[in-house]
Amino acid sequence: MHPRTIDSRPRVLAIWLVIAGVIGWIAAFALTVEKLSKVAGSTAAASCDFSIIVQCSANLESPQGSVFGFPNPIIGLGGWMAPIVVGMAILAGARFARWFWWAFFAGVTFAFGFVVWLISQSIYVLGTLCPWCMVTWLVTIPTFYAVAVHLLRSGVVSDAPRVRAVGTALGAWVPLMALVTYAIVLLLAQFRLDAIPQLIDVIF
Repeated sequence: MHPRTIDSRPRVLAIWLVIAGVIGWIAAFALTVEKLSKVAGSTAAASCDFSIIVQCSANLESPQGSVFGFPNPIIGLGGWMAPIVVGMAILAGARFARWFWWAFFAGVTFAFGFVVWLISQSIYVLGTLCPWCMVTWLVTIPTFYAVAVHLLRSGVVSDAPRVRAVGTALGAWVPLMALVTYAIVLLLAQFRLDAIPQLIDVIF
């Protein structure tokens, strides 16, 4: 292995990055379409408005929906291309330098932090759960954990065998870490919004 590159053929991670990127991009695209419809003056309810609690409109029309002066979904349209490209590059045989993985992780960490903030705003300020936003949460959370574990396992964080062993051991726990995080978000939404019955109605 070249000394400036990292063991970057993690195929399982690569496949997940592509899947998560596609799902996240679709969610961002759907929200962008809904936002453009609102900007164009449409008075019709958004296709993702199911109830007072489960809806997209309140989120899209709120200040939290345009944190940087433009609709948040636009960030997703560009941002979700990164994991797709990285995942496809790995599957094609690419290996990346340590600095690249740190830069990629910085982006993933920003996305995770932004999602955590949006979750808090949705539950405690807006009092709504946006369906397409929840799809974004669904893929961002495990992506953060998976990339963090890869940095430990592959030697990006440290070449020390003990550190890499910790990363290897944590790899099997990524799905559980994601599920626990989902459960926490669901419990917070239930306590604050009595959301579970309404989500069940939407799903079934």
